[in-house]
Amino acid sequence: MAYSSKTIEQAVEYLSKFPGIGSKSALRMVLYLAKRPEHEVFGMAEAIKSIKTKLQVCSECGNLSDSPLCSICASPARVKQLLCVVEDFKDVLAVENTAQFKGLYHVLGGLISPIDGVGPEDLNIPKLFERIKTNHINEVVFALSANMEGDTTTYYLSKKIKEMGIAVSTISRGISVGSDLEFTDEITLGRSIINRVPYEL
Repeated sequence: MAYSSKTIEQAVEYLSKFPGIGSKSALRMVLYLAKRPEHEVFGMAEAIKSIKTKLQVCSECGNLSDSPLCSICASPARVKQLLCVVEDFKDVLAVENTAQFKGLYHVLGGLISPIDGVGPEDLNIPKLFERIKTNHINEVVFALSANMEGDTTTYYLSKKIKEMGIAVSTISRGISVGSDLEFTDEITLGRSIINRVPYEL
């Protein structure tokens, strides 16, 4: 695509790196921004910059946060003995949007996938076991994607957690096999959490 401006070309190049954004969509964004007031564009740029300068990872659960301890872990209203294990930050948002889970979260930062060279040692697993012991967790709920990697991870962790005498459950399979948690609608996901079932090895 030919551009009349190097500035436009560079902006399009960066914006088209977003997932699902091609060069045409990126160009529409750039042209839209060009028409917006300066303070609005500068505010947007500052918000994007803050993602790298201010955003941090919660020292307890591994979720994204503005402070060392995220608002969920710090909330006195959460059920401290109930822990939901998810793959990524986006899954915390998906479950929270259902308003059906009142416990705490643990972000693994990925799933066990031998074919991709991802083993248990590459994930946030030691901290999970530490939290279970320290915080006297009595139930761990697995809310992982319904695919081979999610099932492998659930099986591996469930086996070890059950050996600790902790109840293990998984969200019910109202979620189609092979789908990611983030793309599941809130009603289906909410029902899956409410109707969670004991995990059988």
